[in-house]
Amino acid sequence: MSKQQEIEARLQNVLTLIQSVTPPFLPPNAEVMTVVVEWPPGDPGAPPHRHPGGPSFGYVLDGEMLFELEGEPPRAIKAGEAFWEPGGDVIHYSDANNRSDIPLRFLVTMVCTPGQPMLVVVEDDELEARRDRRVASAS
Repeated sequence: MSKQQEIEARLQNVLTLIQSVTPPFLPPNAEVMTVVVEWPPGDPGAPPHRHPGGPSFGYVLDGEMLFELEGEPPRAIKAGEAFWEPGGDVIHYSDANNRSDIPLRFLVTMVCTPGQPMLVVVEDDELEARRDRRVASAS
């Protein structure tokens, strides 16, 4: 067995794949930023927004997030679970703390375009104009 094969065999025993996705686009000259977000119990999180620079990939460290993207029903993401959003024009409606008894802490790695904000709040008139793109909860 080659050294490469030995390493690959060893890694199979210690790695756990959390998510694997193909991002829709990566902007030229992209930068990557990793942040930890901490919302207290019951916090509504960021207002509806988008990430114009590109996709974001996240992992819930502690607690439970109410996650909602345009075109998808809201869902709870628990500690140890991953999420992603395509960025660009897609609205991210919720990253709220889904629990009123414990804090939420999650890590996000975002692709950013130099000179653009990492997050842009969506105004109420645009939310109203795009309300048909919002999916109701399955429950």
